[in-house]
Amino acid sequence: MSEQYDLQAIRQQIDETDLQIQQLLNKRTAMAQEVAHIKISNGESTDFYRPDREAMVLRQVIKRNEGPLAADEMARLFREIMSACLAAEKPLQVAYLGPEGSFTQMAALKQFGGSIKLQPMTTISDVFQAVETEKVSYGIVPVENSTEGVISHTLDRFINSSLKINGEVSLRIHHHLLSKSELSKLTKVYAHPQALAQCRQWLSKNVANCELISTNSNSEAAQRVASEPHSAAIAASHAAELYDLSILASNIEDEANNTTRFVVIGNQKVASSGDDKTALLISTKNKPGALQALLKPLADKGISMTRIESRPAGTGIWEYVFFIDIEGHCQDEDVAEAIALLEQESSMCRVLGSYPKAVL
Repeated sequence: MSEQYDLQAIRQQIDETDLQIQQLLNKRTAMAQEVAHIKISNGESTDFYRPDREAMVLRQVIKRNEGPLAADEMARLFREIMSACLAAEKPLQVAYLGPEGSFTQMAALKQFGGSIKLQPMTTISDVFQAVETEKVSYGIVPVENSTEGVISHTLDRFINSSLKINGEVSLRIHHHLLSKSELSKLTKVYAHPQALAQCRQWLSKNVANCELISTNSNSEAAQRVASEPHSAAIAASHAAELYDLSILASNIEDEANNTTRFVVIGNQKVASSGDDKTALLISTKNKPGALQALLKPLADKGISMTRIESRPAGTGIWEYVFFIDIEGHCQDEDVAEAIALLEQESSMCRVLGSYPKAVL
């Protein structure tokens, strides 16, 4: 009898706590709406999404968390709270590489929460164009994979775009073979070229006689095989539910820690969050030691370079541009001084964006 009473008492406390949580959530939403009203009254931008502010909030959530709920789970809950509050101010529209069920969609939901309006696009260029023409506020595109390296289409699109990088998202990638047919009856496998490369060993061992066909995205592949007999797609498990497919094999990626990094693209500049990265696009002068001269200012200022990639500049044979990621914000004194020196040593130096490091 005592145990039953204790259970009832705990449930009553849970109900009371739920009421308090609900009241506080509504209070927080009302505050967010008031912030929007003040900004509008002051003639400020109606783009209420602040990547720097959200990153700082999430870091504080993680820092002060005492459990028993894990810090990353607590941060995910707060991400959803901020997403819902932002939607109460103004719904955020985000373009992603679709169709529905893609890993890019999963990355968008991880970054912005579930209260956004998602717009699927057919290609990476379409995502850029949707943001450039302001049909949406932001876009999200894959930029590199831990197994197969950079996504060249994304880097090439930055060369002639004025868009800024506003954030980054890392997503653990699990590939699944989806179909309506049996494994032994397959003749074709569809997937994005990166997915085909990331599953190369498994495909060679298990479906060696199948034709491998590239698509714009894995979710497009799943959508296609839903109506094509004896074909399969490499895609996320979520795509199986969306397109009524069976999972013939799970986790077929060759590398156990297969991870893809995505970037958020937008038209705004992001303020410092206190723990940031800066992406640079640099073209070297055609002279001996040009690349070494570019890297020297970073070393002299003690700035850590986290990535460097070269791509054809598209302006002539054997001419290249370099994509460089460094630690820090472009407004930091040492970073600003290094960029000024880079501008002197290069034929072109452009800041693609300073943005908060991924929190989750």
